[in-house]
Amino acid sequence: METNYKAALDHILKSEGGFQDDPRDNGNKLPDGRKGCTNLGVTQAVWEAYVGHKVSTADMKALTPEKVAPFYKHKYWDAVYGDDLPSGIDYLAFDFAINAGAGRAIKTLQTAVGVTADGAIGPKTLQAVKAASGKELINKYTQAKEAFYRGLPSFPIYGKGWLARTNAVDITAKTLIG
Repeated sequence: METNYKAALDHILKSEGGFQDDPRDNGNKLPDGRKGCTNLGVTQAVWEAYVGHKVSTADMKALTPEKVAPFYKHKYWDAVYGDDLPSGIDYLAFDFAINAGAGRAIKTLQTAVGVTADGAIGPKTLQAVKAASGKELINKYTQAKEAFYRGLPSFPIYGKGWLARTNAVDITAKTLIG
């Protein structure tokens, strides 16, 4: 829902936390071999692509919620059509897009509502999402997210945190549905 972006971003930033440079995190591996980092959930590689040039660790540490808000809106919220999704479902898809990519988030949503999972939100997907029971859709989506995370090779390292976040997102999304 169009008016939900700011609140959804606030939830995201609480989940993502601050600066980290854990070398086990694949998000901290830059394509050119440099050691990378993440701040406010934004990986250095993705931030460099967004701003169009290399950035330093100091630049990453200087990121603020205000600086990353347009990035998150463009790269994830708009990519999953957050403005067009029902309240609660918008936050659910937005959160998963950040962790797993917008295409996977959309396909997961499409599978949950029983339409062709092509990764593109169109009229059929929107109609099916709006016709679905919000709580049932959130349950199906959450189960699919858990299965995805459990299948990742890094689940033994980060799985507990991913599942805690998945549970928290599930609870919050259910409070947001109308």
